[in-house]
Amino acid sequence: MTDPFTGEQLAVLERQIDEWLGELDANHDHIVAVDRSPDDDVRWFVRMRGDDKDFTTVWLTLGQRTLRYETYVMPAPEENHAQLYEHVLRRNERLVGARFSIGVEDAIFLRGEVPVDRVDRNELDRVLGTLYAQVEQCFTGMIRIGFASRFAG
Repeated sequence: MTDPFTGEQLAVLERQIDEWLGELDANHDHIVAVDRSPDDDVRWFVRMRGDDKDFTTVWLTLGQRTLRYETYVMPAPEENHAQLYEHVLRRNERLVGARFSIGVEDAIFLRGEVPVDRVDRNELDRVLGTLYAQVEQCFTGMIRIGFASRFAG
């Protein structure tokens, strides 16, 4: 387990993350927003324009030991629950640094975490790229499984 960062170390990392995200926002057209959470947590969101899913928003939360990240993929399925859950579990087998999970109101999320001592510009880029790419690759297929009757015609 990673040793917890001190308050000073976390403050430095927090400033670095602010700077890195600002640079990403300025240099990538598909990023439409980068902002901080208004609550007391050290938390950011990065909103990216997609092709298959209109927008993907990744939340980053800095803790003493880890940087956690997550994105909402889709609402709870209306049908074919077992088929959808099997689909995401099989996708988890191939994922590195992230995993599909069931969250609030049985919605599907993509989540992961990285030890704070490994957080740098390249790691942030990898995290955002992985979550964005996975959502773009799987969203349409997952929606078609979980909401199949809406696509029947």
